[in-house]
Amino acid sequence: MTDTSIDNHAYENEAQFGDYFALLKPRVMSLVVFTAFVGLLAAPVPVHPFIGFVSILFIAIGGGASGALNMWWDADIDAVMKRTRNRPIPAGRVSGDTALAIGVALAAFGVIFLGLASNWVAAGLLAFTIFFYVVIYSIWLKRWTPQNIVIGGAAGAFPPMIGWAVATGGIAPESILMFTLIFMWTPPHFWALALFMRSDYDDAGVPMLTVTHGRRATRNHILGYTILLAALAIGTGFTSVGGPVYLAVAVVLNALFLKGAVDIWRRDEDMSEADNFAAERKFFKLSLLYLFAHFGAILVEAGLTRFGLGGWA
Repeated sequence: MTDTSIDNHAYENEAQFGDYFALLKPRVMSLVVFTAFVGLLAAPVPVHPFIGFVSILFIAIGGGASGALNMWWDADIDAVMKRTRNRPIPAGRVSGDTALAIGVALAAFGVIFLGLASNWVAAGLLAFTIFFYVVIYSIWLKRWTPQNIVIGGAAGAFPPMIGWAVATGGIAPESILMFTLIFMWTPPHFWALALFMRSDYDDAGVPMLTVTHGRRATRNHILGYTILLAALAIGTGFTSVGGPVYLAVAVVLNALFLKGAVDIWRRDEDMSEADNFAAERKFFKLSLLYLFAHFGAILVEAGLTRFGLGGWA
């Protein structure tokens, strides 16, 4: 973490509850909670509702801890980027020391109590996820390599594996498949954001692919990853976590996603500023629906399977 002109304590007395909650990155946390919940219910072993509820709660707390620690470390670049300059630390409402303390406390609390509530395999995966996001991605990769989001995307892909481990006490091909789905989705999702927010990464000195290799290379990468993602997503429909409902959702959404990637790939760079990156913004918004819809379909298939109606049986 580099030095910043932010006075960490000047305005902390003005912090509201919403500022402390914002440290936890609630939008990211919602994805963590949802995919972990899907992983838990997709597992073949039933979980007592109370155990399932508290386990998801502790996973959410662990996810929030990751967000607070990320904001603590990235406060200097958050202060430079338009998209993040109003976050609690760069805005001066919460100190970096406070964010660090909150993040460490929540991480310890979430991991320990998840282990006590479910099992230590799930707790270990949660601890590794926090470590990966904060140390491997935020501290090491993000400021060092344009492949930051490719490798670092693994951190956001672990929650369904954690949910599966809560139910089964282990790891299985199905949980790895759900991990891979998120892992392959992450680069095109964030690169689309980086295309229309490139000046932010330029100003902050973050070596995003758009900065180090340019927009054309980024568009090529988005198309390549989207093709691989579509093959993986549709293929998942023929596995034990898939089924007719999932496959129908996957075919439609991946057709739309591929079209969006092709539209971005065909862009004339001279037109980018004129149309305000409309194709990239549309693709980015679709990518949010994309992941929730795929995991929602896995959840539907899991529910149908419990009643003997899901899958291809």
